[in-house]
Amino acid sequence: MPTDPAERRVTVTGPPRRSRRTSGYYRPRTEIDEQTTLGHTYVRSLMRSQLRVALVVFAVLVLLVGPLPLVFAAAPQTRRLEWLVLGFCLYAPLILLARWYVRRAERNEKDFVRLVEDR
Repeated sequence: MPTDPAERRVTVTGPPRRSRRTSGYYRPRTEIDEQTTLGHTYVRSLMRSQLRVALVVFAVLVLLVGPLPLVFAAAPQTRRLEWLVLGFCLYAPLILLARWYVRRAERNEKDFVRLVEDR
């Protein structure tokens, strides 16, 4: 057994260090930070997907709320019917629509982050 400290072997365990990547490495985050054309394209794709979801929600909202004046005009004038329609037939779908919108928007953002994160 060697007694000289210079002759001792030391085993180092741990995660390997990241090596420097070549200059040709593709970095989407850098493209976005530097506001290049490619970065602009990434951000624009996120904005388009979010806009698409918002337009779908708006269309469903118009279909739900738009005919209500016609329903109230055609039905006999009772407060009970108005409260039933507004309270049960409209409020629950609005909550479900809002939940769907939030989940879809968050999924779009997660997909965008997954697309641009460094690996």
